[in-house]
Amino acid sequence: MRVLLVEDDVPLSNALASFLRGRTFTVDQVTTLADAHAALPAAQWAVVLLDLQLPDGDGMTFVPAVRHASADSVIIMLTARDQISDRIRGLDAGADDYMVKPFDPEELMARLRAVERRINGEAGAVVRIGLLEIDLARMTVLRRGVPVHLTRKEWAVLRVLAIRPDRMHSQATLLNALYGFDSENGSNTLEVFISHLRDKLGRYSIRTVRGLGYRLTGVVD
Repeated sequence: MRVLLVEDDVPLSNALASFLRGRTFTVDQVTTLADAHAALPAAQWAVVLLDLQLPDGDGMTFVPAVRHASADSVIIMLTARDQISDRIRGLDAGADDYMVKPFDPEELMARLRAVERRINGEAGAVVRIGLLEIDLARMTVLRRGVPVHLTRKEWAVLRVLAIRPDRMHSQATLLNALYGFDSENGSNTLEVFISHLRDKLGRYSIRTVRGLGYRLTGVVD
């Protein structure tokens, strides 16, 4: 799931981004409203984490731009303002949620998992398909009951496939889960990760339909 983090406190931004990337979220960071507006058309943002007090203005003014670009993006405001009136103003402006600093990153993670479940049809925490068991919360995979070690980016691809195993996932969707808009990647990068996953999970564990994308099958042999 791709996240745009708009936060001018660089140490906090880096800490949050590192925390979320460690849990296979793709995070792009900007520190000003101007940079946020420039980043908005660059990707499909599932979530925008938005600080209200930015160097070049009130983050709340960015909410309409997000809504215009993508009505489905979830906006979570991050702010030191703890007045009820500020929370009401933020929600009335179009934000979906509100977190007052300081907050526990695990609480943010819980809210993001809730967003992910809502986006992807309320997938359970543990996905069982064929002889694979995929724990989305613990980031673990069992093949025939045996743990499988995945790299962070292999997991990022598998996570998208596993949340909706009934769906064909396009190359663009899977690449969006892998990279920030400033990352460089070759045209065959996704195919390399799919190949690695097949090596670890099973030759026929992921089906390719040319021109449409990929689907998880759970076939391990």
